[in-house]
Amino acid sequence: MTPPAHRRRGMVRSYTVTGGRATPSRTSLDEATLLIADHKMPLTGLSPHAHRVMDLCLPGVLSVAEVGHHLQLPGAVTKVIVSGLVDSGHLVARSPVPAAQQHDMALLERILDALHAL
Repeated sequence: MTPPAHRRRGMVRSYTVTGGRATPSRTSLDEATLLIADHKMPLTGLSPHAHRVMDLCLPGVLSVAEVGHHLQLPGAVTKVIVSGLVDSGHLVARSPVPAAQQHDMALLERILDALHAL
């Protein structure tokens, strides 16, 4: 007989990982948000998962999705942990570059014509 999910080895409830927080303090975080660690911030006193996030981000920039993959945690749980680290100043969150917008071809042709006229 298989033990219940809450008693299986390696199973940790989300509220345990997040310290009881259910939602991130920052709504601007998404899976593509880039995370940059502040090398000057002390790591003492961080939860094990928060410490692991810092270990992952200290060598370079990672996205929230990449951090979640490395931690093997759902995106919502990862966002709660990351938002706490952003709030404390351990991480800086940057939105990725937005997708390029379509330019007005007529405007571009007028600019090109004006350049040729010079």
